[in-house]
Amino acid sequence: MDLKAMHKISYGLYVIGAKKDNLINAQTANSVIQISADPVTVAVSINKKNLTHEYILADGYFTVSILEKDTPLSLIGLFGFKSGRETNKFSDTEYAVTTNGLPYITGNALAYMEAKVINTLDAGTHTIFLGQIIAANSLKSGEPMTYAYYHQVKSGSAPALLNKKERSSNKMDKYVCNVCGYVYDPEAGDAENNIAPGTPFADLPEDWVCPVCGVGKDEFEKDN
Repeated sequence: MDLKAMHKISYGLYVIGAKKDNLINAQTANSVIQISADPVTVAVSINKKNLTHEYILADGYFTVSILEKDTPLSLIGLFGFKSGRETNKFSDTEYAVTTNGLPYITGNALAYMEAKVINTLDAGTHTIFLGQIIAANSLKSGEPMTYAYYHQVKSGSAPALLNKKERSSNKMDKYVCNVCGYVYDPEAGDAENNIAPGTPFADLPEDWVCPVCGVGKDEFEKDN
C-alpha cells in the first residue's frame, strides 16, 4: 500500500495550542476542519500519546494557529518533531495567549481561533476533539501553508527553493533524513541554515542539522 497517496488529499497545516494548569504546549497538525457555521465548530484529530492531547483533555480548550505559506521548516519541525515533555517550544517562538491562557503563534500565523471542546470521538490512536469557536482573529494577510506544499518544500521540490541562476550543471546526490523524510538537495541548498545553492552534502559543516527535525548529518542517507 502506497501511503504517499494520502498526501494528495488537500489539507492545511496548523499549530494546535493547549494548556494544563500553568503549563502550555502546542503541536503541528494537518487534520483541522470546520464542521458547522452556526455555531461555528471545528474538529481536530490529536494523537493520544502527545502532550497536547493530555492538555486538551485536562483543560477542555484548544487553539488553532493557521500558518502562513512562508513558515520556516524549523518552526514546523519544532512543533512537529519535538516533545513538549523535553523541550520548551515557546522559548524562541513568537506567540501570545488568549484570555483563557492558551498559546497561539503570532510570527508566522495568518490567524488564530480558540475553541471549547463540546464533544470527543475515540479514533483508536487519536482522539477527535469537536470544539465550538469562542474567539478568533486575523493577524496578517497572506497565503496559508498547505500540507501538500509542505511536502514539496521538505522534499526540496518546491519552485521557490530553487535558484536557477546558481544551479550546478552537474547533478549532485540528494540525501534523505531517516527521521522526518526531509530531502537535502544540493542544488537548492538550505537557506534557513545559510547553506548556499550548489553545496554538496559532503561539504556541509559537521554541526549542520536537519532544518525540520534537528538531527545531524549521520541520520541522512543518499537518495537512490
